[in-house]
Amino acid sequence: MSGTLERTRCRLKAHPLALDATLAAGVLACMVAGSFVDPHGANGVTWGVRTPDPLALVLMTLGALALVFRRRAPRTVLALTGTVSAVECVVGDPRAPVAMSAVVALFTVAATTDRPTTWRLGLLTMTVLTGAAMLGGPLPWYAQENLAIFAWTGIGATAGDAVRSRRAVVQAIRERAERAERTREEEARRRVAEERLRIARDLHDVVAHHIALVNVQAGVAAHVMDKRPDQAKEALAHVREASRSALNELRATVGLLRQSGDPEAPTEPAPGLSRLDELVGTFRSAGLHVEVARADHGTTLPAAVDLAAYRVIQEALTNVQKHAGMEAKAEVSVVRVGPNVEITVLDNGSGEDDDPENGGGHGLLGMRERVTALRGTLTTGPRYGGGFRVHAILPVKTRTATTGGSA
Repeated sequence: MSGTLERTRCRLKAHPLALDATLAAGVLACMVAGSFVDPHGANGVTWGVRTPDPLALVLMTLGALALVFRRRAPRTVLALTGTVSAVECVVGDPRAPVAMSAVVALFTVAATTDRPTTWRLGLLTMTVLTGAAMLGGPLPWYAQENLAIFAWTGIGATAGDAVRSRRAVVQAIRERAERAERTREEEARRRVAEERLRIARDLHDVVAHHIALVNVQAGVAAHVMDKRPDQAKEALAHVREASRSALNELRATVGLLRQSGDPEAPTEPAPGLSRLDELVGTFRSAGLHVEVARADHGTTLPAAVDLAAYRVIQEALTNVQKHAGMEAKAEVSVVRVGPNVEITVLDNGSGEDDDPENGGGHGLLGMRERVTALRGTLTTGPRYGGGFRVHAILPVKTRTATTGGSA
C-alpha cells in the first residue's frame, strides 16, 4: 500500500499541473459541500441542509479553476480568487465558502515569494476580504463567518511562509553539504597531487644521484679493464654498492605507497644531515673531490628540514658530478645563522656543460619546490670565474614544529 502511495506521489510531482488540477477539484468539492450546510437554524445554532445559490456555484467553480494555474501565475491567481471571494462576501446570501480558494492561493504566494511580499499581499487580502464581508455583506459585522475569513486568510499566509522557510533551510543544508563534499574532494585531490610531487622528487633525487655514480664508475671500469684490472674491480665494487644503495632507497620511497595493513612497511628513517659524511663518501669514491665545512653544532632540525637539506646537497653534488667536468672540486658548507640553517654547495667546474640549468632535468626545480614548501629560499646560478653555486636558506623551526611545540 505504501509503495502505491509513493509511486502516486512521484507521478504527481513529475506532473505539477495534474497535481494542481487534483487540488483544485478537491477544493471545489469542499466548497460545494460546505455550501449545503446552514450553521444558523430557526432555533439558534443548529445545522441543517440548504440549497446553494447558483451565483455561489459559479463563483466557486471560477475560484477552483483559477487554482489549476496557481504555480504558473500565483499572484494573478490570488487576484482572481480574491475577487470572486469578495463578490461572494458582498452578494452571497446564504454565503458559500468561496474564500477557501483565496486562502489556498494566498498560501501558494507565501510559499513561493519572500517574507516582505507575503506580509504585504497577506495584509491586503485579509483587509479586502474581511472589510467586504463586514461592511458590504448581509451578515452583521461581528458575525462568526466574517471573523473566520480574517482567521483563515491569516492562517494561509502564515502556513505558506513557514513552508517557504523550511524549504530555504533544507536547501541551505543541502548546499552546505554539497559544498563540503566538493571541498573534501578538492582537498583530497590536492593532497594526492602534493604526495605524488613529493614522491617524484624523492625518486628523482635517489635515481639521479646513484645512476650518476654508477655511470662514472662504470666508465672508469671500462677504461682500465685491460691495463689495471684491480682498479676496474674496485670501480665495479663501487658500482655494486651504489646500485645496492639506490635499490634500498627506492624500496623505502616506494614503500610509502603501501596501505596501512600491508606487510613489510619501511622502518628506516628518512636520510638527513647525520648521513652527510656517508653521502659525501659516495661522491669521493666516484672521483669527485669534495670538502665539507659545518658550523651547525648542536642544531636539531625538524625531519622535513633535515631531509630537504640532505636532498639539496645530494642533488647539487650530483649536478657537479654530471656537469662540472672530470677535474671539478666541490665545497659543501652547513652553517647555522640565527633562526635559519644555510646550505651552500660550490664547484669550480670548467666543463662545457657546467650549468645544470641547461641540462633540461628537474633537479633544480625539485630543490626549489622542497625549499619553498618549507618557507625557505633557494638561489642558484653560475659563479664569477667559472663554476656553479647553490645556496639554500631553511628555517630551523617550521610552522608545524612550532605549533606542535606550543601545544
